[in-house]
Amino acid sequence: MLSAIDLSFAYARRRASAQRVLDRVSLEVPRGAVVGLLGPNGSGKTTLLRIVSGVLQAQSGSVLIDGEPIEQLTRRDLARRIAVVPQETHSTFDFSVMDIVLMGRYPHLGPFELEGAADQAIARDALAATGTAGLEARAFATLSGGEKQRVVIASALAQASDMLLLDEPTAALDLGYQFEIAALLRRLNAERRTTMVVSTHDLNLAAALCERIVLLKQGRVIAHGPTKETLTADNIRLLYDVDADVQFHPRAGHLTVVPIARSH
Repeated sequence: MLSAIDLSFAYARRRASAQRVLDRVSLEVPRGAVVGLLGPNGSGKTTLLRIVSGVLQAQSGSVLIDGEPIEQLTRRDLARRIAVVPQETHSTFDFSVMDIVLMGRYPHLGPFELEGAADQAIARDALAATGTAGLEARAFATLSGGEKQRVVIASALAQASDMLLLDEPTAALDLGYQFEIAALLRRLNAERRTTMVVSTHDLNLAAALCERIVLLKQGRVIAHGPTKETLTADNIRLLYDVDADVQFHPRAGHLTVVPIARSH
């Protein structure tokens, strides 16, 4: 289980008046759960993911994985526990899809060790799981946005970590690819019990995918709990200053959110 306890963070730490990006934020993610982070721009979602993944260090508070503080883990051990799927992935070099996926194997290799047959097999299994096996030899730079996102998720799966942290996994994707990525994440959670924390602006993605959500505004948690109880019209108004209609959609099988107007 992942536990974040009373995390506070400010980027301009030398300034006494620096505004906190996170202010005493706590979060619990049980094993096998899918938890959504919702909030407007600047609410601290990406910063929270960076702290949980060990990229940033909070000024106060702690992050525990199964009760163990992450600062006691080596970078390699932490990578075996947590894999990150960033919002955008750009490759400076002309890597193939297989090259990108094999990068996920680095926590399991010794110094100067090259990937072996077992690593290749794990990478191909990850490609198959994300429906990208046919792209193995393609240059990563030539892929569509949806294909790139699935390959990056395959690399995270090849990392064989306990948890995926996903930052806006459907951002800048068209509607068809959004459905595709959402279906892939649901399947990975159902079949592999992959634990996920998903930062997103897409309220309907959160409603379809996440069993629990955390609402962040100005660096503070304003509500958290089961999605059906937390993703309400009142909370959406509080979070975004927007009036919305929130209803259970029987064909979709989950809540749907329709923004109506700016609230006053």
